[in-house]
Amino acid sequence: MEKLSDISLVAQVAVFHNKRAFDQLVKKYQSPVRRFFLSQTLGDSQLSDDLAQDTFVKAYMHISSFKGLSGFSTWLFRIAYNVLYDYRRSQKQTEDIDHPAMASLQSAGVSTSLRMDLYQALALLKAEERACITLQMLEGQPIDKIAEITGMPQGTVKSHLSRGKKNLADYLKQNGYGKKS
Repeated sequence: MEKLSDISLVAQVAVFHNKRAFDQLVKKYQSPVRRFFLSQTLGDSQLSDDLAQDTFVKAYMHISSFKGLSGFSTWLFRIAYNVLYDYRRSQKQTEDIDHPAMASLQSAGVSTSLRMDLYQALALLKAEERACITLQMLEGQPIDKIAEITGMPQGTVKSHLSRGKKNLADYLKQNGYGKKS
């Protein structure tokens, strides 16, 4: 039923240029898209908002190219992933580990020290590992959808998830979280 609703909204936007229908799609997906960017930018809410806005602008501009072969959310996350990739490529520098804005985890009731440790742990991951971890653990995407979003083979996604989870667990254990050996 939810997929049908997305498809009907997309059709209204593509055929009739119905901006209210697109607003409904934005309202439905803005939080997950922003959450994806917050984890990728290590909590930089200003940058996350900018990237999310770029994602929705591109989605609106290219909505007629949505073929319905996958869910709208998968198509939208693919755009988000490409926006992130383009941004990183334009920066031509590694991301700074110290990002002061950590509002997403704060709103979830996570302490400041744990938020800092989580973003520090995420910062240690390769960009591909961080993207796969975020899509699975924060957005609940299955491996096949992550592969579709990132353009990676499923085996590569599984490898990134495995390595990423191990590296996150190791870092957090070394910093006093979880059981100590």
